[in-house]
Amino acid sequence: MNEALKEVLDLLDLEQIERDIFRGRSPEEHIQRVFGGQVAAQALVAAGRTVPSDRAVHSLHAYFIRPGDPAVPIVYNVERVRDGRSFTTRRVVAIQHGKAIFTMSASFHIAEEGVSHQASVMPRVPEPETLQPFQDRMRDLVGDVQPWRDWLSRPRPVDARYATPLTWEAVGDPSLRGSETRVWFRYDADLPDDPLLHVVLAAYASDYTLVDTVLLAHGLAWGASNVTGASLDHAMWFHRPLRVDDWVLYAQESPWSGGARGLARGQMFTPSGELAVSVVQECMIRVSNP
Repeated sequence: MNEALKEVLDLLDLEQIERDIFRGRSPEEHIQRVFGGQVAAQALVAAGRTVPSDRAVHSLHAYFIRPGDPAVPIVYNVERVRDGRSFTTRRVVAIQHGKAIFTMSASFHIAEEGVSHQASVMPRVPEPETLQPFQDRMRDLVGDVQPWRDWLSRPRPVDARYATPLTWEAVGDPSLRGSETRVWFRYDADLPDDPLLHVVLAAYASDYTLVDTVLLAHGLAWGASNVTGASLDHAMWFHRPLRVDDWVLYAQESPWSGGARGLARGQMFTPSGELAVSVVQECMIRVSNP
């Protein structure tokens, strides 16, 4: 297990201050704001710790209200909205400097039998072992220059391998632009058999590449001086258990953008082709004069 993954697992081990109040921290990095996937994952941990272990999360709906300050802790207040016979509902508010920076509603459900179908088919893409890790592909593109050298040399908790063009590749080649992204990801370590941990880590990873699908359609990329953006809201539905220490195919598309906003949708498939998670996110994207 690399140090970056150890750090993420440590970030998800929230401190319990009161019965329904938890405190989390951010990595000690020189970043301007807290990564949205981290806040969503920590909020889901806080909610999950107030729910019986026989109830698994099946959906979450979240809003990013203010940028998080990585220099100070985040306090998560959990409201026990409902404890029913089959479903449990929680509302979580993340607070910094006395103000809400994030809200989430999450619903948990006992295991039940029911009708079952899957209309979505996993896209046909190369196997992950045949694809370059993200860092190696970026090094081939940008070379051994600063600040890329330091950024790409840092350990990452998630091994991501793209089967489609990177946004940075599409900046200089209009033929690579499109509104779909296919990326394999996994946490490269043997993780405990804790279902909540695996869905929390899926939530953490879900925010890594989703907005990139909107950028790819326009030949834009993070790191360019004329592009700024942020996640606005995020929704996830967990259909069946998955393990994120095995490969997961994250198939993403952007059906629309306009008015300084963009919409992206994603589906996470297990290696055997089972649809495990559905994701939808709206983001803000602002582009100044090139």
